[in-house]
Amino acid sequence: MNIAKVFNQHVEERCGFTISLHPESPRLQVVTLTKETLDRFADLIQNFNLQSLEYKPFLRFAVADALDKACDYQLGQFLVETMEDRERGAFLLEPSEEAKALFEDSDEQRDFFVILSTAISHLIGIPNFDAMFGKYYARFTVKNDDNSDSYLRQAHRRMELHNDGTYVNERTDFVLMMKMDEKNMQMGDSLLLHVDDWQDLDKFYNHPMAKQNIVWGAPPSKNVGYTIEHPVFFEEDKNGKPHMLFIDQFAQPQNMQQGLYLHQMSESLETDSNCFNVRVNTGSMLVVQNHCWLHGRDKFVAHQDLKRELLRQRGHFTR
Repeated sequence: MNIAKVFNQHVEERCGFTISLHPESPRLQVVTLTKETLDRFADLIQNFNLQSLEYKPFLRFAVADALDKACDYQLGQFLVETMEDRERGAFLLEPSEEAKALFEDSDEQRDFFVILSTAISHLIGIPNFDAMFGKYYARFTVKNDDNSDSYLRQAHRRMELHNDGTYVNERTDFVLMMKMDEKNMQMGDSLLLHVDDWQDLDKFYNHPMAKQNIVWGAPPSKNVGYTIEHPVFFEEDKNGKPHMLFIDQFAQPQNMQQGLYLHQMSESLETDSNCFNVRVNTGSMLVVQNHCWLHGRDKFVAHQDLKRELLRQRGHFTR
C-alpha cells in the first residue's frame, strides 16, 4: 500500500525552531532553525574553531549544548524523540529563509556548517571515526567527471538505496548528510525509503536467506582493510520489527543463493513506488535512523562545471 502524500501541513512553533512535515512523507520531520537561533549559536561558540573541535572531542559536546541552549533546551529533546520513534526516525534540518539569505561562499561559512552539523550529531549520539577522510566527519566533492572506485562521487548515475555501515565493525545507528556548497546543479536529490514502507519487506524478511551471514567489504578508497560478516536483517528492534544493513556495491556473495537473493532485493528496492525524493539545500542536513531508512541519490544533469560539496557524519546513539 502506498503511503499517503496528502496531509496536514501544520507548522508547530518551538523555542528557536519550527516543526513541519515533509510534503512527500509525514514520516520525515522538517526542522527549521530561526536566524535568531543561528545568531545566538554563533555568539555562544565564538571562542571555538573547527580545529579545536577536531583536536578536543569534549568540545563537540560543548557546541551541541550551545545549540540546545539557544533553543531553550527543546531542540535536543525533540531530535532524540524523533530518532527513537520508528514511525519517524528522520529529520531534515534547515535554516530559515532569512538565515539562508546571509550565507556566504567562504571557507569560514563552510567551517560553521561543520560545527553546526557537529552540534546536531552530538545531540543525538556520537559520530564514528570516518576512515575515508581521517576525522569524525567526512567532506567530499562530486564533480562532472570522476574515476573513483565507488558510486559516491559519480554524478551521472543513480546511487541505489542502501544502509551505511555495512562493511565496518562499528555500530552505525544514524547517518547525517549535509550540503556544504553546490554550483551548476540540477537534480541529484536524496532518495529515501522507510523499511516499513517497502512493499516487498515481508517477502525478503521471511526468506530463508534473510538471517544468513553475508560477507561485506569495501574498495580501497574507504580505507577499511578488512571484511565482516552479518545478515541483511541483522536484528529486531524493541517491538520485534526488522533492522537492515544492506548495500549492493559492497556485498560479496559466496554462492548462487546469496547472489540471487541480493540481486532480487536490489531490484525490488529500486522499483518501489514508496521511495521519494528530498531536496537538501546548502546549509541544510538530512539525518536518518540508519537501520530503519534506506537512502540513496538521484543522478545529476551533466554540466562541465558541476560541483557539490557534501559532509557526512555517521555514528551510534548514546541514550
